[in-house]
Amino acid sequence: MRRFDGRPVPEELVREMAEKVSHRGPDGEGYWTDDAVAFGHKRLSIIDVAGSPQPMHSADGACTITFNGEILNYREVRPTLSRQQKTHGDTEVLLELFSDRGIDALKSIRGQFAFGIFDRRDGALWLVRDRMGILPLYYFANAELIAFASEAKALEPAIPGGFEVDRESLSSYLAHRSIPAPNTLFKGVKKLPPGHWLRADKSGKIEIGVYWSLPAPSEERPISPEQAVDSLDNALADAVREALVADVPVGAYLSGGVDSSLIVAIAAKERSGQPLETFSAGFGDERYDELPFAQRVSKLLGTCHHEVHVRPDDFIGDWSKLTWHRDAPISEPSDMAVYRLAALAKTRVKVVLSGEGSDELFGGYPKYRYAGMSRHAGLIPNALRGPSLRFIGSRLRPGGEKLRIMLRALEGSSEWERTRGWFAPFSENERRHLLGESYSNGHAAPHLQGDSVRRMLGVDCGAWLADNLLERGDRMSMAASLELRPPFLDQRLVEMAFRMPSSVKVREKVPKWIVKEVARRHLPQEISDRRKVGFKVPLDSWFQGGLSEMANDLLCSPNSFVGGIFNAKLIGELLESHRSGRHNEEIRLWTLLSLEVWHRTFFGEAPSI
Repeated sequence: MRRFDGRPVPEELVREMAEKVSHRGPDGEGYWTDDAVAFGHKRLSIIDVAGSPQPMHSADGACTITFNGEILNYREVRPTLSRQQKTHGDTEVLLELFSDRGIDALKSIRGQFAFGIFDRRDGALWLVRDRMGILPLYYFANAELIAFASEAKALEPAIPGGFEVDRESLSSYLAHRSIPAPNTLFKGVKKLPPGHWLRADKSGKIEIGVYWSLPAPSEERPISPEQAVDSLDNALADAVREALVADVPVGAYLSGGVDSSLIVAIAAKERSGQPLETFSAGFGDERYDELPFAQRVSKLLGTCHHEVHVRPDDFIGDWSKLTWHRDAPISEPSDMAVYRLAALAKTRVKVVLSGEGSDELFGGYPKYRYAGMSRHAGLIPNALRGPSLRFIGSRLRPGGEKLRIMLRALEGSSEWERTRGWFAPFSENERRHLLGESYSNGHAAPHLQGDSVRRMLGVDCGAWLADNLLERGDRMSMAASLELRPPFLDQRLVEMAFRMPSSVKVREKVPKWIVKEVARRHLPQEISDRRKVGFKVPLDSWFQGGLSEMANDLLCSPNSFVGGIFNAKLIGELLESHRSGRHNEEIRLWTLLSLEVWHRTFFGEAPSI
């Protein structure tokens, strides 16, 4: 925390803030105050376990750091530093590198990180977030102060008057099931976007800049399919090797799908015969349960495998607790299963590898086969396209939900709306009617570049990956005090992926073709050629028809937040549509229910579920 008005920062305030994120660092804590500046740190010890306490001061006393994450190439960087190191960890490497080179230090580091550095030489506070947004960084700033933390809840003690709802972000939530950076659902609380830095000088002037972004289409290079597969195979091996760097036990999630199975296959080979701990979750429903495939991969690779069976009681009992951990509505029911998986893994290891990011880099979702439709649907005038598609969607019979998703996406008024609409619970038209006069289109649309697949990948690497999947992964793993590392999001691999043509990603209408070809080299065909299932829970059977009743109780009660700000008539129609069986509205009801649970968790009595 940094004050601009000259008043000192009480250590008690920083301790109160840090205590709210004690689950992120159960192994140690540290505090430092210097009049108008104060840092607090809760540590999860991964590298240099016995050393590297934080906050840490540089050898010349110029800079002080509080740092969350890992610099995975720190051993490579260490010999380039001008000063002798006192510790064996990555924190000191990052600190001394910054002390020597300033923000240019970021050019030399790879990893996942969020950190704050105070530079006494000019009185500036720097905040930095990693390139893909694997780790979070929140802040609140006004004329008197700037406060920052790994989770939004830690900022509440520093905010005059406490939390308020940012109603302007509600439309973004209905479009994404999360809030794209830089906004949150808490008024005044911001997320530093991935690949960005923030500098606050001693007068309170704040600058925000970009130090990294995805390669532009002009950087794309021609490559044969065979060369592309070789390149990805080698790059992924390098990324997994670096992700295994730790002074504590490292394991891996193993769903039985292509991505996690490939990561485990490469990691097992890197371990040179030392058994790798792997972890899977099952739901007792053969439609979604991938445990048999995970068991086959584990047996093939010789891993020490562990399973957790997630039950409806676990799911319902965790809703409010995990909403508190996420600081936001639980975006998908599977978030809760991810937490149970993390809690299982924590009993054996402190770090796990995951296959997150592969779909968004290499076109793994079925929708990528139809990417051109999102781009070219705009050739039909909005006034004709929207009403026509809505009419067709309203006439679809039960079971046509995938087509209904497509129709809702394609009715968007802009290419950006149509591209992000494939994952949107509510279409642009539906959001406008739900919010009425309060409707806002959310943050500015990004500039889309390249061919249709590349444009869709660019959108998905933003709000969908960073603000939903990675945010979910971080919160649910840290709720169990476990570190999550996604090798697919290694900087070198990401840059390589966006310099490859779309023709090696979606090839002959096969999504993620290149990843499947690499998988063939490491795994049996029954795994490499599996169709995508996704990490889903059997919400319909778990609620056994009770979802609409629960939704009615929470959304239609007199004290309902959602019922009070959204169009109550439309909510009633949504409930009736689900109750009657005309349409499966589970994910849309879930989106509204989760918002209600979030509001009651942070602003009122947690609901009885």
